[in-house]
Amino acid sequence: MSVSPKVEAFLEMMAVERNASPHTLAAYERDLTDAEGFLADRGGLEKAGTEDVEAWYRDLDLRGLSAATAARRRSAVRQFYRFCLGEGWREDDPSRRLEAPKQGRPLPKVLTREEVDGLIAAAGARDGAQGARLACMIELLYASGLRVSELMGLRLDALARDPAYLVVKGKGGKERLAPLNDAARTAVRAYLQVRPSFLPKGDKANPWLFCSRGAGGRLSARRFAQLLDAAALDAGVDPARVSPHVLRHAFATHLLEGGADLRIVQTLLGHADIATTQIYTHVATDRLRAVVESAHPLAKD
Repeated sequence: MSVSPKVEAFLEMMAVERNASPHTLAAYERDLTDAEGFLADRGGLEKAGTEDVEAWYRDLDLRGLSAATAARRRSAVRQFYRFCLGEGWREDDPSRRLEAPKQGRPLPKVLTREEVDGLIAAAGARDGAQGARLACMIELLYASGLRVSELMGLRLDALARDPAYLVVKGKGGKERLAPLNDAARTAVRAYLQVRPSFLPKGDKANPWLFCSRGAGGRLSARRFAQLLDAAALDAGVDPARVSPHVLRHAFATHLLEGGADLRIVQTLLGHADIATTQIYTHVATDRLRAVVESAHPLAKD
């Protein structure tokens, strides 16, 4: 189903005025298309009334969608109707009575420092160039808290001169500084020695740090996740507990456990809202409580 001109105008506004990512725009388009399909016999999104929109919302619950998915779809429709009000296309907001489903915010999975060390050691123990590359990627994620998309998007010239910091362009095109510790810089230097072995044939000018002979000329996030799973098995860590994003969680949690200020961690992670960063304080607190309960003499039976 093709989107209506008004939905198309809304998506264009989201892209231009709010700098929404292609991923976000695609999700909003799917959500609005879903609502449009349900409301087709009721005048579609443009003419639907409050009871019509609420019927669509109840239908989401009947389909067994997760609270997060239902909340995103509700948000997309509400933002669309607010846009319509602003443009003068409607005089009412039929979504105003929709209540968001309650969502329990899960705590992020976190590895211990020993487990991260084990992952790095297991990666480095793999054969030659493969091991150097995987160890380098893990070190970079853990040292700087990069998102996996940011890691895969690193260009060779960003690290060619052994910098102490990376300039990273994150969500919304916002730039931030990401630190590199000595271990990460050493891993990068070791990887750069073997990087030519991953270059596609005849592509010596390949700009990507983690180049590949596959499509696009660079390593994919999916392939990296597969390699990380293999390293987890070698390190004796359950692969279900390991992912590129878990290393970002470990970066943040271990900083807070070490006494870092929450605002600094927010800046390093590139979070627009400190509330997003605060979830790591709960993880750190739980970990510290567990240490006290296991080690303090008065906490023992």
